[in-house]
Amino acid sequence: MNLQESGEMYLETILILSQKKKDVRSIDICDEMGFSKPSISRAMHLLKDGGYIDIDENGFITLREPGREIAEKIYERHKVLTELFAALGVDEATASEDACRIEHVISDKTFKAIKKHMKEKLDK
Repeated sequence: MNLQESGEMYLETILILSQKKKDVRSIDICDEMGFSKPSISRAMHLLKDGGYIDIDENGFITLREPGREIAEKIYERHKVLTELFAALGVDEATASEDACRIEHVISDKTFKAIKKHMKEKLDK
């Protein structure tokens, strides 16, 4: 299953929520993302069927390894790009919003170059 941007966003949200709280449920994702319960429910079933998440009998959602890898990749991109834009003088809210858009389409090659550049600048 090839994930679209929305699938990546759900996985990233599950990762972030799981870092804040022990148990993540669909309602938590609704609250965090502002989407309807039916939309979240459909997305969770698609992610479960795709092997990205598990949902136990109590409705608790956990990332499976493929889902965790994607979520961590997207979240790293978000953090690094937000940091880059903020360093350029962009306010934090705009930097985060723009990073959220770009994190899904930037190539691995370009992102790797950005990380290298930022590391070199920080090491100076």
